[in-house]
Amino acid sequence: MGAEQVFDALGDPTRRQILRVLSDGARPVGELADQLPVRRPAVSKQLAVLVEAGLVTFETEGTRHLYSLAPDGYATAQEWFITTWDTVLVAFGAHLDKESS
Repeated sequence: MGAEQVFDALGDPTRRQILRVLSDGARPVGELADQLPVRRPAVSKQLAVLVEAGLVTFETEGTRHLYSLAPDGYATAQEWFITTWDTVLVAFGAHLDKESS
């Protein structure tokens, strides 16, 4: 999974709502659907995208899945921001050096 996949997953407001709900702890699909403006099948589809992006994991308990935030789910996005920011800072430093010469 790459940063593009993570950012694509975060681009949808329903998926961001799911992540906010999961920040309070693991939930089954039905409980998530009760807290969102979409039905259970739509929540299941959104969860599949979040799992594929590495933002959410699930455990099977009997006949249900409990979804939770992935421990390192945001690491890919964080690394992208760090790399991008480092590149910007190096370019800015080079610009300042050029201006002061």
